[in-house]
Amino acid sequence: MPTDLVVRGRRVVTPGGVAPASILIEEGRIAAVGEWDDLPAGVPVIEAGDAVVMPGLVDTHVHVNEPGRTHWEGFETATRAAAAGGITTLVDMPLNSIPATTTRAALRVKREAAGGKCRVDVGFWGGVVPGNAGEIAGLIEDGVLGFKSFLVPSGVEEFEHVTEADLREAMPRLNGAVLLVHAELPGFLGTCVRTCAGDRYEDYLRSRPDAAEIEAIDLLIRLCRETGARVHVVHLATAEALPLLREARRHLPITVETCPHYLTFAAEEIPDGGLAFKCAPPIRSRENRERLWEALREGLIDLIVTDHSPSPPELKRGGFREAWGGIASLQLALPAVWTGARARSFSLADLALWMSGHPARLAGLPNKGAIRPGFDADLVIWEPEASFQVDPQALQHRHKLTPYAGRTLDGVVRRTLLRGETIYHDGDFPGPPAGRLLKGAG
Repeated sequence: MPTDLVVRGRRVVTPGGVAPASILIEEGRIAAVGEWDDLPAGVPVIEAGDAVVMPGLVDTHVHVNEPGRTHWEGFETATRAAAAGGITTLVDMPLNSIPATTTRAALRVKREAAGGKCRVDVGFWGGVVPGNAGEIAGLIEDGVLGFKSFLVPSGVEEFEHVTEADLREAMPRLNGAVLLVHAELPGFLGTCVRTCAGDRYEDYLRSRPDAAEIEAIDLLIRLCRETGARVHVVHLATAEALPLLREARRHLPITVETCPHYLTFAAEEIPDGGLAFKCAPPIRSRENRERLWEALREGLIDLIVTDHSPSPPELKRGGFREAWGGIASLQLALPAVWTGARARSFSLADLALWMSGHPARLAGLPNKGAIRPGFDADLVIWEPEASFQVDPQALQHRHKLTPYAGRTLDGVVRRTLLRGETIYHDGDFPGPPAGRLLKGAG
């Protein structure tokens, strides 16, 4: 097949390193990664110049909320924000939509709701909740990429949290699918009602202690050892759990993620009344943040994803007990992480692994996450030395509330390509939505 597009840049991030290269694209796939001057005659060329060309980001932790809570966020707005942020694939979490994706019928409703609206490719996690173990095999057959569960109340009544007994029933049925778990135990959170009625961040932080995460992770390690099921710890916030994970990962199929907000903010910097910063688990200390960065350096934390969890502004009011816990950051993930990574001497190659390669591997997407022949031509072209101040009104999320407001970040996304087609370019979104709804191997 003839080459139909070339993307050429001085800093192309491939599994072999960062170097000048020409990416030859045929029918949406990368046909070859050639030398700088490897340009077939008569083929259109996108010249990236000194901007970085990186594999499109894969965000495996996104709460889109459609159908049922589309007024919080929907596929149209979420995928616009993703494209503007260099994300070319996202995986939707099974909760916050109505119905929650815990049955085959609910998955069909979800896919119908997403049809024709997505500007990036979208996959789906199923949910493990009390009593739905019998749905697991069917959800796998219908294409979910894995399963999510909560060990504490999720915040919505449609998605109940599980107990150890529920997990013991579900994990042997996963048949190789990964189980993603919100790792906090409810027994450690009972003080919130007494201490979180006001607007003091210190009180909220104390109400969700490190021990809640540590003991939950210890439980997951035991269950992983007993069942052999793949386990993924979502949004790790506490560095105190790292020794447990370090030992477990030597011989168990456990992976770990953290999020941009845990790597950017610190509890000491959050003002009382700063409800935009509320998330669960909470943002912890400055020293804790630095230990998470070191765990990334060690390879103990595998990937960075957003946990994009938006809500209408009116739900971010009241005190820390009442306010919705979630941070919307799809469009800002790349610059937020790069700003911190660059300051700590991490490389562009590190960024590509954390935010593209390793998330694609977690979700079982074999043609995503790298600039490599045979892979989808999903690319982001961005300027890592450029900086900008976050203007909430420039965000594509449905609601503009963000703890990043006014913050200066490094890294400006110029163009995003999905299977070789430009889906975002300097503020514009050319053409109709062209994202596909992905399915697992089943």
